[in-house]
Amino acid sequence: MKSCIIKSPLGFTKIMGDDDGIASVTVLNSKASEEKITDIIPVELEDCVIQLHEYFEGSRKQFNLNLNPKGTDFQQKVWKALEQIPYGKTLSYLDLSKQLGDVKAIRAVANANGKNPLWIIVPCHRVIGSDGSLTGYAGGLHRKKWLLEHESPYKQQSLF
Repeated sequence: MKSCIIKSPLGFTKIMGDDDGIASVTVLNSKASEEKITDIIPVELEDCVIQLHEYFEGSRKQFNLNLNPKGTDFQQKVWKALEQIPYGKTLSYLDLSKQLGDVKAIRAVANANGKNPLWIIVPCHRVIGSDGSLTGYAGGLHRKKWLLEHESPYKQQSLF
């Protein structure tokens, strides 16, 4: 498995994958990662690095990568459903559970959402509480808020 660490607006990001696809993209919470930024990107990860940079620049709204995350069948099903949430849109955990055919599975859906190994690429940040609140996010609620604002078609203007 190849890996690299890149800098993003939300922190240092570790990408792992091989010829079978991208297995994980995670944001690192450690400042120690700064000295580990990868100078040479493995060829297997180049497209992912490029597409993430395009996303953060605002020129990419959809990823086109071969993905290979590891998880249970149920987790894989939830992650596939997450990929269908359009850029700039949100969905509640309850609505996602309904889409998957079992409204009572809301906790299991939320748990699978939280175990998503493909930060940003599989957009778990687009899932919110039924009341519109920014509930739970493995990368931190400040990152979830940033990502949703980044994707919003309505940009906040500065008053000063």
